[in-house]
Amino acid sequence: MVTTAPPASLAPAGWRVSHGWGFRVVAFAFAACLAFSTVPTPLYALYQQRDGFPTFLVTVVFAAYAVGVMASLYLAGHVSDWLGRRRVILASTLAEALSAVLFLLWPEVPGLLIARFVCGVGIGALTATATAHLSELRAVTRPDQDLGRSGLIATVVNMGGLGLGPIVGGVFAQYIDGPLTSTFVVFLIVLLVAAFGVCLVPETVERREERPAYRPQRVSLPAGARPAFVGAAIGVFAAFAITGLFMSLAPTLLAEGLHQHNRMLAGVTAGSMLGAAAVAQVVFASMASRAQLRLGFVLMPVGLAVLSAAALLPSLTLFLVGSVLAGSGMGLGFRAAVGTVAALADPLSRGEVLAGIFLAAYAGLVVPVLLVGMTLLWVPSPLALVGFSAAELVLLAFSAWRVLRTA
Repeated sequence: MVTTAPPASLAPAGWRVSHGWGFRVVAFAFAACLAFSTVPTPLYALYQQRDGFPTFLVTVVFAAYAVGVMASLYLAGHVSDWLGRRRVILASTLAEALSAVLFLLWPEVPGLLIARFVCGVGIGALTATATAHLSELRAVTRPDQDLGRSGLIATVVNMGGLGLGPIVGGVFAQYIDGPLTSTFVVFLIVLLVAAFGVCLVPETVERREERPAYRPQRVSLPAGARPAFVGAAIGVFAAFAITGLFMSLAPTLLAEGLHQHNRMLAGVTAGSMLGAAAVAQVVFASMASRAQLRLGFVLMPVGLAVLSAAALLPSLTLFLVGSVLAGSGMGLGFRAAVGTVAALADPLSRGEVLAGIFLAAYAGLVVPVLLVGMTLLWVPSPLALVGFSAAELVLLAFSAWRVLRTA
C-alpha cells in the first residue's frame, strides 16, 4: 500500500529526502548492491592462483551465493509488505557491507563461502523489495505515469548493476594494486554511503500496529495453467544457467579455451552479457510479451551455438558476440516469462506463483554451474561449454514448446 504517512522512522522526519530523491537513492543502493554481488567474477582466478584450489571450488563458492538468494527469497522476500520497504532495503545493504568485511578479514575458502552466502541473503531480500519501493516512490512523484515505466527502470537498474560489477572487478584485478583488498574496501565505503542514504528515504508502506504472524513465502502453481508454468520455470532455469556460467567461469573459459588471460577482458565479457540483457529489455520494451518470448527463445540458442563455435575454433570475437546474443535472449526471455506467468496467476496468489518462478530461476544458478565445474575436472573447458550448450538447447526447446503454445 502506497502512503506518505511516516511510520516508525530510521531518521528524524526533517532529515528525510523527497520521494523523488528517495527514488534516486534507492536506485543507487540497489545498483551498488547488485554490482557488489557480481564484482568477484574476475577475482576468482586470483584466489585460485593464490591458493591453488581447483576450478570446481570456484563454482561451489559461486553456488553459495545462489543458495543464499534462494533461502532469502523464501524466508524474507515478502516481509517488507508489513515490516516496511526502507527497513528491509537497509538491512539488505548492510548485509552486503558485512559480506565485504568478510572478504577483507577472511579471504580463505571458508570465508569466501560465508561471504558469498551472506551476499546472496542480502540480494534475495533486496530484489523484490527495492523493485516495489521504486514503483511506489515513482507513483507518489509521478502519479500520471505508466507504472510499467517504473518497472522497466527497476529492471534496467537490476541488470545494469549486475553487469557493472564484473567490469569494475576487472579494472581492479588488472590495473589496481592489491585487488583482493582494494576492491572490497571501495565497495564497503560505497555500501555504507548507500545505507546512510536509505535511512533518509521516505517509507511507502504503512506498518500495522499488530504485526502478522511470520510465515515463509508460500510457493504455488497456477492450477489451470501448470503446463505453461512448468515451461516458463524450465525456461528461466535455463536462462539463469547462462548467467551463472558467465558469473562464475568466464575467466576460466577465456583462459583455458581461448588463451586470454587479461582479467579486465574477463570482467568485460561477463558484464557485456548482463549489459546486453538490460539493453534488450529497453529496446524491445514495447514489443508484446509473446513476441519477446519468441525472440528470447531464438537469441539464446543462437548465442549458445556461437559460444560453442568460439570455444572450438577458438575465437575471442565470436565468444563476445555469442555472449551478447545469449545475454539479450536471456533478458527478453526472463522478463517475458515472468510477465506471462504473472498474467496466468490468480491475483490473490500472484506473489506465491512469482516466488515459484524466481526460485526456479535461481536454482539455475546452482545446479548447472556445479555440474560444469565437476565436468572441468575431467574434460577441457571447450568441450564442457559445448556440453553445457547442448543441454541448454534441450531445455530451451522444451520450454518454448510448452510456453508458446499456451501463452
